[in-house]
Amino acid sequence: MSEEDDDQPPAAKRPRASPPPDQVLDNVLETVLQFLDSARDRCAASLVCRSWHRAESATRVSVSVRNLLAASPARVARRFPNARHILLKGRPRFADFNLLPPGWAGADFRPWAAAVASSAFPALASFSLKRITVTDHDLHLLSRSLPSSFRDLHLLLCDGFSSAGLASIASHCRGLRVLDVVDCEINDDDDDAVVDWVAAFPPGPTDLESLSFECYARPVSFAALEALVARSPRLTRLGVNEHVSLGQLRRLMAHTPRLTHLGTGAFRLGDGPEDVGLDVEQMASAFASAARNSTLVSLSGFREFEPEYLPAIAAVSVNLTTLDFSYCPVTPDQFIPFVGQCHNLETLYVLDSVRDEGLQATARTCKKLQVLHVLPLNAHEDADELVTEVGLTAIAEGCRELRSTLFFCQSMTNAAVIAVSQNCIDLKVFRLCIMGRHQPDHVTGEPMDEGFGAIVRNCSKLTRLSTSGRLTDRAFEYIGKYAKSLRTLSVAFAGDSDLALQHILQGCSKLEKLEIRDCPFGDAGLLSGLHHFYNMRFLWMSGCNLTLQGCKEVALILPRLVVELINSHPENEKTDAVDILYMYRSLEGPREDVPPFVKIL
Repeated sequence: MSEEDDDQPPAAKRPRASPPPDQVLDNVLETVLQFLDSARDRCAASLVCRSWHRAESATRVSVSVRNLLAASPARVARRFPNARHILLKGRPRFADFNLLPPGWAGADFRPWAAAVASSAFPALASFSLKRITVTDHDLHLLSRSLPSSFRDLHLLLCDGFSSAGLASIASHCRGLRVLDVVDCEINDDDDDAVVDWVAAFPPGPTDLESLSFECYARPVSFAALEALVARSPRLTRLGVNEHVSLGQLRRLMAHTPRLTHLGTGAFRLGDGPEDVGLDVEQMASAFASAARNSTLVSLSGFREFEPEYLPAIAAVSVNLTTLDFSYCPVTPDQFIPFVGQCHNLETLYVLDSVRDEGLQATARTCKKLQVLHVLPLNAHEDADELVTEVGLTAIAEGCRELRSTLFFCQSMTNAAVIAVSQNCIDLKVFRLCIMGRHQPDHVTGEPMDEGFGAIVRNCSKLTRLSTSGRLTDRAFEYIGKYAKSLRTLSVAFAGDSDLALQHILQGCSKLEKLEIRDCPFGDAGLLSGLHHFYNMRFLWMSGCNLTLQGCKEVALILPRLVVELINSHPENEKTDAVDILYMYRSLEGPREDVPPFVKIL
């Protein structure tokens, strides 16, 4: 190199190109939005501008489609290309009460299975399906198409599939961590077509963390089940069906030292060799082992329990946070000694067989209780009265951290409901089901208006309400005036006139789901909600006084709503009265797979 070269100034470095401002903003937004978990907050952020919309789309990993008819899988895939966890809901809740005719066809999973098969969701890790018809073909297609990232499948209140579909999932989804089949109708009517789906899991260690099949009506191979549990070292949740005996349950528990949630199945002796000579002390030893590990915090099952073996679970009572006796008709004498040890209980499901005495014992002991369901042993209007206002008042005064309750009874008083509102002010869900129709306060003879009025007045965090008993328009005036956080309202056999519905639709500005059956509400009440229907997820009205003309008027004024008229009584097809109105928002417009008894306006 020459001297002249040494005297030359060093060459200036070329400045590094900066990314476009839009890209910088998108990167910053995506980083920030990753810390935003609330779906409502994310939706609000996506509406700010196009760049925020892009960033929110790119970072959303959990997607909920709470009405299967609201958006197609193709639209969801375009909007959220990186979705990992998808929740889908199908039929409206009133379908659980046989109010939706068979063959409605608005909750089929097939389009979503086809979308997965076409790689529309390449990052998918979990599917949660509720009240959806899932066929074996859907599960076969799904199991062969799911990406390697897929881990969890939850089926709740679904139908349409059999053991063959479960076998396909078990055999092909090798990285499966969760397979929960809860309260589903599984079509295994043909004995020759039944498949041993538990044996379909591949040999060798599994990644299973949760396995639940308490609703499966057929027996499974216990040898295959025990082998599967033994080679699943990460298993923490296990729910078995009623064909698993106490002796078999004891053997399964020996393989699951990390168990946190146990569904016991029948909780009775069987005919197998593992049940011969099995006594209460041996079962108590199995639960005592779980208690020493301090891991078991949730118990359910007990579908055909033998009372003399119930004391065996006492060893884990102090650690329990969840107890589900909703299939177990325990008496007060059986229930009180056990619940008296459950000081950490937060969630309790019981039948009304525990009577008021059982609820009073719960109130004395379970000071941390947040969720209480009291379900009917006999769900008929003329059934024996087992729980009353005495039990509800005790719960209100003793369990002041209560957040949610579902309480079935034959009669109630305003005073008891007012006690709930005064003591449980953080209540978010209040569902009182007085099974006798139009029942007033059985002490004073007055309507239940003041009780429900106190609930909405004193419980400002209330988001879900189910009413029952004799209610006049005044009760709905209270609801419209005070229930400003209410999002879900269920009404049955209540109200005097359209004024009740007007109070709801004009006062409850956050209302998203409104379910009404057998109420004297007609076109005037319906039309009073025109300003709010676009903000709602759906409206269901059955057995009311609606007419075809009134529903047509709604469809004409609000063309972006889907207005379905469902006729569950074909013999009344020519009348102007509307049997069922199901109205909902949909980005796709009216569906095409409508059966003959459904008319879309």
